[in-house]
Amino acid sequence: MAAGTPVAVTRAVRVLVADDHPIVLDGVTLALRGTPWLTVVGYARTGRDAIAAAARLRPDVVLLDLRLPDMLGPEVIAGLLADVPSPKVVLFTAYPDHAAVEAALEVGAHGIVVKDTERADLVEVIRRVVEGERVVAANVHCDGFAFSSRARQAHGITRREYDILRQVAMGRTNPEIAEALGLTRNTVKTYLQRLLEKLGARNRVEALLRAHELGIL
Repeated sequence: MAAGTPVAVTRAVRVLVADDHPIVLDGVTLALRGTPWLTVVGYARTGRDAIAAAARLRPDVVLLDLRLPDMLGPEVIAGLLADVPSPKVVLFTAYPDHAAVEAALEVGAHGIVVKDTERADLVEVIRRVVEGERVVAANVHCDGFAFSSRARQAHGITRREYDILRQVAMGRTNPEIAEALGLTRNTVKTYLQRLLEKLGARNRVEALLRAHELGIL
């Protein structure tokens, strides 16, 4: 990750930090305070608190620990992304090889970063996620996700189209997808039409079946 990449974010980004270790909460807050466009708007120490706090505070990004006292990251992510509009979720973990990391990606995590990362790299991941990318740190090993990425590329499916496909898989309507991803309804419709063409599908159900067959989802 290039720490020197110019920041393109033009608005304040609100961050909720979910971790059960006070020293991590303090450290992350201190790290993010040095970035003018980032604001820490709240904290949570359990998965249930994180979901409730996100619904109340409406953060743009949730920086989420993989292992909270009551829930693992994938369960929390599913709860966070069930809300509309949903935040971007960056998994922040000390266990990059944990089996739940890949599960977190499968349920829709937007980024994965390890806790020993440099402050500039953490900020860069948040910036890229806010701008619509899906970012996995180089030292996070997810064979299934790598296969999924190769399958997407082989069929010409872009990151944004994949994001739309994930939203469809979660049962969301076009208006809900538009709100969740910050797009217009017409843009979502256009992306879906392209996806159907690329997958050789006539409708959403066929698209999801085809995506599973090809290892894209």
